[in-house]
Amino acid sequence: MLTSLESNDYITPNPVIFTADTDIFDAIHTLLERKVSGGTVVNENNEVIGVISELDCLKAIINTGYYSQGGGVVADFMYSGDIDFMDNNSNIVDAAQRLINTGHRRMPIQQNGKFVGQISARSLLRAFKDSVAEHEAGERGDLGD
Repeated sequence: MLTSLESNDYITPNPVIFTADTDIFDAIHTLLERKVSGGTVVNENNEVIGVISELDCLKAIINTGYYSQGGGVVADFMYSGDIDFMDNNSNIVDAAQRLINTGHRRMPIQQNGKFVGQISARSLLRAFKDSVAEHEAGERGDLGD
């Protein structure tokens, strides 16, 4: 039942994105306001150049508060190494397994080298919840066949 649902149906709408020159405190404010634990960093060509997480932002806070080195920009704290991307043609079981195996809460999706969205653990949980609700409704005859 679940393996037929495609993950691209659950791409996070309006994901949090930043540019490398976003002030780190503006990024922290955005993460807190949007109630997410990280975002994707893109360049002027909409190519993924990094990811930034709450933990990365905590490093910025520690540098400011403890080491008195003051703020900075997202580029100073983001992860820009070997970024894992989600295949947008995955089914939700494969996508969930990939997040579990990598330990990521979200993964960016790109097509032709351009950022098109992300899959998150939250969006996949929503997919599983929707699938179970649909299955239960079908068993009760609530689908109006």
